[in-house]
Amino acid sequence: RWLRQHECVEKLNMHAILSASTGQEQLLTELLVTYAKIPVLIGELISVEIWKHKIFPVLCRLEDFKPRSTFPIYVVLHHEASIINLLETVFFYKEICESAEDGILDLIDYCHRKLTLLAARSANGQMVTPAVLVPPQELQKQAETMEFEISLKALSVLRFITDQVESLPLSALTRMLNTHNLPCLLVELVEHCPWSCREAGKLKKFENGAWHVVPPEDQVKMTKLDGQVWLALLNLLLSPECQRKYHFDGFNKSQLLKLRAFLTDVLIDQLPNLVEMQRFLSHLAVTEPAPPKKDLVLEQVPVIWDHILKKNTGKWEAIAKHQVKRVFSPTEEELKLQARRWAQTYSLDMMEALAPDKPRCRVCGAEAAKRCSRCRNEWYCTR
Repeated sequence: RWLRQHECVEKLNMHAILSASTGQEQLLTELLVTYAKIPVLIGELISVEIWKHKIFPVLCRLEDFKPRSTFPIYVVLHHEASIINLLETVFFYKEICESAEDGILDLIDYCHRKLTLLAARSANGQMVTPAVLVPPQELQKQAETMEFEISLKALSVLRFITDQVESLPLSALTRMLNTHNLPCLLVELVEHCPWSCREAGKLKKFENGAWHVVPPEDQVKMTKLDGQVWLALLNLLLSPECQRKYHFDGFNKSQLLKLRAFLTDVLIDQLPNLVEMQRFLSHLAVTEPAPPKKDLVLEQVPVIWDHILKKNTGKWEAIAKHQVKRVFSPTEEELKLQARRWAQTYSLDMMEALAPDKPRCRVCGAEAAKRCSRCRNEWYCTR
């Protein structure tokens, strides 16, 4: 049953990517909102995150666990990546963010955990591993690589959440600004930039799922990940509601003022909105902002993470042994069946079936490449 659900998530993920590439993701977002699937996806995301922290290490320690294939375990590890990728694709839309309801608090906590891991990474962002890897070392290496990419997706999701600060619940804003102090965490990411490293004297940056050597003429260019951090900071620091709630104490103020060293003319030319940030920081340097207004007495708290932990505390090893017996030790026939199902999921025929039809011109019916800038729904073949 879980594998069928994972296949559905994979198909949704592929459909979302294909739809976004043609500018036709509106139907998918409407369906996710109508059938209230965003809270379900958030719950599934946190469940598999807990599995990785509590069950996966136990599996790797079991001496008598020598699976014929590690593929079933890899599928579970990959499940988290599939869900966060789907959320990254659709969270651009305000209605998706609003449809998360109370689950938005759990998602904010999830993003905070991932960004904390990202900030703690070493400067080069790459782990030294043995020359020859065998299970479970191989699985652990795959999990580490996947964790880095998942954390980068979480950064994008968090930035989309900050785009909607005006419509977020008050508890969500309080959690981002005061409980987790996300502005200071984002300053850490600007300062240490875990998706950039130097190797053998060459600058390398992580983009589109791989590390690339950056030629000298492109080294001052802002990457998409840099842009996500700066946009999130703009949203959190320049919003009047955020300024009213955030505590600009001595530590927070000194951390935020570190940003001035990075606001060069070259950077501002690439993202002109940063002029407002520069003005705000100049003003902050010479003033003492008023203390935050404490007007929230009752605060919502995230429940998914705590509920799963309380329900299963003390049972992790028993759950791992049960899963070894029932899930992760398939027979040869079961492995072949799973392989066939995955081959069907990723077949070209399936991708073509998931791909949306190309938009048509409203006037003549021919294939259209230009969308109406006003309504964003109608398409035309010419201006």
